[in-house]
Amino acid sequence: MKAPLPDCPNPKAPIRAVLFDLDGVLVDTMNWWREVRAEFAAAHGRLWTDADESVMHGGNTREWRAETRERLGLDMPEEDVENAVIGGLLERYERLGAPAIDGAAEALRRLSRRYALGVASSSPMRVIEAAIAGLGVRELVGAVTSSDEVEAGKPEPDVFLLAARRLGVDPAECLVVEDSLNGVLAARAAGMRVVLIPDASVPPAPGAREAATYCLGSLRDLDPERLAAG
Repeated sequence: MKAPLPDCPNPKAPIRAVLFDLDGVLVDTMNWWREVRAEFAAAHGRLWTDADESVMHGGNTREWRAETRERLGLDMPEEDVENAVIGGLLERYERLGAPAIDGAAEALRRLSRRYALGVASSSPMRVIEAAIAGLGVRELVGAVTSSDEVEAGKPEPDVFLLAARRLGVDPAECLVVEDSLNGVLAARAAGMRVVLIPDASVPPAPGAREAATYCLGSLRDLDPERLAAG
């Protein structure tokens, strides 16, 4: 029998901060990651499959670069894998701009008037910074955290706990916005409430809805006060 998911230590605590995942929540880049990895694999005469991509979600850079190298059977330094994939992402940001999820920038501006905001992502910091700068909301985000800064990526809670510390907010007073099962599990493990807003491009794995505290269809519907009162 699976262990029960941890509950927020104080589910009635006021929400003082909102922590956003990046890919699939603020920017529509989940397919970018898959396409860049597929292009990298093809350049080395390999095939990148849906099964390969599915195990990438949530891992920090150290984790996914090692997994990519192993799955593709490449005899090259992991740092070269990292630089090729991240370079492909950054090139797309530079060429195409940040592909905003509908309502993302508006939600951040609206919520910043009442809540401290953070971005806690598995992406490397240079990708996170490119994304939120491209959205035009960098000045609204009080804490930007990457799983590369902590020991383990999602579903471990480390990146969310780091964001809460940087904002000076108790984890029980944080609401996390996620689109993936690993992200939801990480938020729950951090003792935070979490709202799942599924990414239409890459739906979450089974169990994400059941593990989330709340489920919404769009960032436009995100009202932390109403969720906490309900």
